[in-house]
Amino acid sequence: MDFNKELSLRTKEAENIIYSYIPKISGKQKYLLEAMDYGVRVGGKRLRPILILETLRMFDADEKVAHPFMAAMEFIHTYSLIHDDLPAMDNADLRRGKESVHKKFGEDFGVLAGDGLLNYAYEIVSNYCASLTDDKSLLASVKALACLAKKAGIYGMVGGQSVDVEEDGKPLSDETLDFIYRLKTGALLEASMMIGAILGGADDEVVGKIESIASDVGLAFQIQDDILDITSSAEELGKPVNIDEINNKTTYVSVHGIDAAKSQVKLLSDRAVDNLHKLYDMNIKKNDFLEELIYSLINRKK
Repeated sequence: MDFNKELSLRTKEAENIIYSYIPKISGKQKYLLEAMDYGVRVGGKRLRPILILETLRMFDADEKVAHPFMAAMEFIHTYSLIHDDLPAMDNADLRRGKESVHKKFGEDFGVLAGDGLLNYAYEIVSNYCASLTDDKSLLASVKALACLAKKAGIYGMVGGQSVDVEEDGKPLSDETLDFIYRLKTGALLEASMMIGAILGGADDEVVGKIESIASDVGLAFQIQDDILDITSSAEELGKPVNIDEINNKTTYVSVHGIDAAKSQVKLLSDRAVDNLHKLYDMNIKKNDFLEELIYSLINRKK
């Protein structure tokens, strides 16, 4: 398998699905919709929607059930990035090599664009759930929606972000740093794989195992992000580098060093794939691309 070629195809597939759900730019709130559209189309790995679909593919299910959740997940992820870039948070002027939303549309519309994407994400999924007439499909979709809401909220991404902001500039224990990473970054990655499994009809035991796998993937992803903030360039990363050092933020790299960070990313990635293999013993379909995607996290440059 040519992984890079397959990743490009799957990224394009995910983007086509996501773009089909972007609201039309029209009406008196046109400027807001333009900011929302810009925020989504500015680019990205589309990792979370891809994880939803690739996890679903491990089960015998109609792939179309994942589409509204893929769009909703990317809209929620985009809103979080828009708000992260705001002056009150990371104060970043660039996102993926382009002007961040608040730099292009103003700080006020940076806030509103994020709010709009978050609410529209839930509108998409709730409308989809309301359209279902089959009880089994409806139950799975509602469970997936509940998972999305929890992992995006106070017990997930927002909760992790709140601790990160509260403890900003302070020395952090390994426990607190792990908490922030697993919620702020890991929660949406966990939700992505869990949603794919839930929509695929997986039972609670399997969903729990997939949550554990995704938790390791999310932690590895964030530690790699810390590494790239030190070792990459703004051109390669598509956003300013050394932001963590400039903002005096405690990271895994600042506490343990780059070599230890790289070793931890590999350990977490290996463990995630090993646990994925154990699922195959439960008669769940093997997904070679998903394995390669997890491993690619330790080699990514942006």
